[in-house]
Amino acid sequence: MACDEGLVERIRDALRGAYGMGEIRMFGGVCFTLNGNMMCGVVKDDLMCRIGQAAYEPALKRKHVREMDFAKRPMKGYIFVASAGLAEDEDLRGWLDACQAFVGDMPMKAPKVKPK
Repeated sequence: MACDEGLVERIRDALRGAYGMGEIRMFGGVCFTLNGNMMCGVVKDDLMCRIGQAAYEPALKRKHVREMDFAKRPMKGYIFVASAGLAEDEDLRGWLDACQAFVGDMPMKAPKVKPK
């Protein structure tokens, strides 16, 4: 199943012009990076957010949020937000801000060099 391209475009619009942003297509979805570190993405119709351990439990108490269980294992510090929780641009912006706040404190990741 392809990912929600409308959501991908909304994220692109929200992040446009932000320094250090990147985009990678993977696993049938789209991953957005900040300084080379995974920040958020779109998996099917859900927004995947990397928010860190401190924000993880409080986020799980919010509507339309569940633990990220990619590959059938929960990943602490990552959540999925269902499309119903992203109806307004302010909702999406809030989640993107949370992701940027967490990932923005990480050191820059060196680009991977592909062997020839």
